[in-house]
Amino acid sequence: MDNLKEKTAKGLLWGALNSSTMQVLNLVFGIFLARMLSPHDYGIVGVLAIFSLIAGNLQSSGFTQGLTNIKHPTANDYNSVFWFNISMGILCYVILFFSAPLIARYFHSPELVSLSRFVFLGFLISAFGITRNAIMFKQIMARERAITGFISLLISGCVGIVMAYNGYAYWSLAVQSVMFVLIQNICRYYYTRDMWRPSLHIDMSPVKRMFPFSVKILITTIINTINNNVLTFIFGNIFPMKTVGNFTQAMKWDTMAYTTISGTIEQVAQPILVEIADDKDRELRVFRKMIRFTAFLVFPCLFGLSLVAEEFILVTISAKWLDSVPLLQILCVGGAFMPFYTMYQHLVISAGRSDIYMWCNIGQILLQIAIILAFHSFGIVTMVIAYTAFTIAWLGVWHIFAKRLIGIGFLDIAKDIAPFMLASAGVMVITHYLTTSLLCGISPYLASPFVLLPLRVVIAAILYYGVMKAARVKIMDECINYIRRRR
Repeated sequence: MDNLKEKTAKGLLWGALNSSTMQVLNLVFGIFLARMLSPHDYGIVGVLAIFSLIAGNLQSSGFTQGLTNIKHPTANDYNSVFWFNISMGILCYVILFFSAPLIARYFHSPELVSLSRFVFLGFLISAFGITRNAIMFKQIMARERAITGFISLLISGCVGIVMAYNGYAYWSLAVQSVMFVLIQNICRYYYTRDMWRPSLHIDMSPVKRMFPFSVKILITTIINTINNNVLTFIFGNIFPMKTVGNFTQAMKWDTMAYTTISGTIEQVAQPILVEIADDKDRELRVFRKMIRFTAFLVFPCLFGLSLVAEEFILVTISAKWLDSVPLLQILCVGGAFMPFYTMYQHLVISAGRSDIYMWCNIGQILLQIAIILAFHSFGIVTMVIAYTAFTIAWLGVWHIFAKRLIGIGFLDIAKDIAPFMLASAGVMVITHYLTTSLLCGISPYLASPFVLLPLRVVIAAILYYGVMKAARVKIMDECINYIRRRR
């Protein structure tokens, strides 16, 4: 038990370092690129995301989770998945290559023909690294994954900035995305080169054996991809590219914020839950503790970003992106609940119930599309509000299945989440009042976004820490004590 606790803590620590480092780099590169590029540039690349992501889903086909759920996968298992991924990668790229003119026609942008054919190279290249990523995920190589992400983002980000500075516009974003995948694969090979090597002896029986489980993961992953990108896809057809770019920018910052948390949890959730799946009482305790850890981090981060959204946009990427502020504020409220989806999803996957995973997501995307179609005529802000509200409400459906699997009640989850949510909301309200009604009344200089942004962050952080300390929150003490031991 101590070994599992240490493994979980180590994975969470490196997961946190990985996610936070990646998001800091994304923040820095995002600021430079957003200042040099226009909303149109972001919009034209953003509309392609759904195609390359779905193609990437098809090539991996859920086999990362399939391999992780095998107690002791063999070299033949990895080899089978490797060649399947390569075959699917080539097939998908050929199909999308010849579909480029249709994509350009749908979005009324002829330049998308050549741009899309280049961007789609990214998922073809990624096919060579999926199996090695599965090895690193299965072995909880969180430290190595953190280093891989850091190096890949650092190099690709620098390339993107240099190209943007030299006037390559949206091509800088395209090259950055492809370069990131290429460097990532090189690093993955370096860390797993002695653990497994592909062979020309191709046996597809392991793929056939895993397919009934993995195909449900595949379908669900595609649905999630559509779900996460459906607004951009619809906007690309009915709104100007500038509007699409503003939404893409807001969605990018919101996603960066909540994936910092969900990425931390994702490093360990499925491998740990698989390891203890036979002990339901222990699984329930571990799951609830992960939920509390998630709530402790995500609510102050996302509610805080919503609080400082306007100042953040003005200070980092300039006033030309102000139209993205209300969208970012709304998305941050919904984003605060997204890491809980990660927890519920890994719970059902670790139980081998990819059918639940699939049908929950199918129901969600169908209803979300219906909501989008019903509200899009009211404008982009109203539609994003409706979309966000439904996303939060759908967590209740996931909880029903979690209760069947491990017996966790609604009141149990409410006790784990509500205190952190209410404390964070209260802290942000008080911080807003202090900085708007009091401090800014003392001196007009305090109303400057360059002063107000750090001021609000510091005040909110101090207040939240004080509330957690006064309430004697155990999860915070455990985090602090573990970090001190690792020094």
